[in-house]
Amino acid sequence: MKTILLSSILAAAALHAQVKRTEMVKPTTPRDDSKPNSDKVPEVYAIPAQFERVLVLRFKYQTDLLAGIEKMVKEHGIRNAVFLSGIGSLRNYHVHSVSNRTFPSKNVFTKDPSAPVDIVSINGYVIDGRVHAHMTLTNEEKALGGHIEPDNNVFTFAIVTLGVFGKEVDLSKVDDKTYR
Repeated sequence: MKTILLSSILAAAALHAQVKRTEMVKPTTPRDDSKPNSDKVPEVYAIPAQFERVLVLRFKYQTDLLAGIEKMVKEHGIRNAVFLSGIGSLRNYHVHSVSNRTFPSKNVFTKDPSAPVDIVSINGYVIDGRVHAHMTLTNEEKALGGHIEPDNNVFTFAIVTLGVFGKEVDLSKVDDKTYR
């Protein structure tokens, strides 16, 4: 009985040890990182838009989630869009999130190649053809989330819904940290 218990503890420790966390500084330029807010940039602004179309993307077992989204964005000629919904499950996960409060910004990347999780939600934007997507994940113990990175392999399935904007919609500044 002691051998079985010890084996179980060692196996659990080995699995937990596979979680990899790395931190990376993401500077723009020292000048941009230190500049104050400009009076010429509004505190908040609205971008009027209507959907040109809605696409529902369905991913099968072992598909890389980010690569699949990027492939569909390219194949369907999507310039600007909003993620309306996303659900499913993953065999493993890889995300990053901000880890400090002052410039230059830092990101912490969390990757677990052996942890299955459910996708609770996916949100974000396609900006000038570039995917900027986040997701919230959960397992029986916790919820976590962040920017979607490569190597999120689908388990049962994943479904992502995009609201695609017309060509007149300009989202070029929405995620520009230097536009302040």
